[in-house]
Amino acid sequence: MFGDMMSKLKDAQKTMEETKKRLDTIYVDAEAENGKVKVTANGNKKIKDIVISEELLKENDKQALEDILVVAVNRALEKAEKVSEAEMQGIAKGILPNFPGLF
Repeated sequence: MFGDMMSKLKDAQKTMEETKKRLDTIYVDAEAENGKVKVTANGNKKIKDIVISEELLKENDKQALEDILVVAVNRALEKAEKVSEAEMQGIAKGILPNFPGLF
């Protein structure tokens, strides 16, 4: 019984590591100001790219640009969090499929 549980825990750890690697390759995009700021993040919630249009740079002061950038980054991180949660739920269901009330 104990050996079986340890085996399942090792398998779970391996699956988690594989999932984290896979999340590095899943990208989400978000934008603000009608696409004038675009942010790309991966499933591990790391920002990979930020693109700011020249038009937006010319139109706004530093404070406005910072505010718009915060909105776009937060949107990207929210999307990345949803992707990450979905992946982790899939793992948990595979590890503990018969645990009542968990899912």
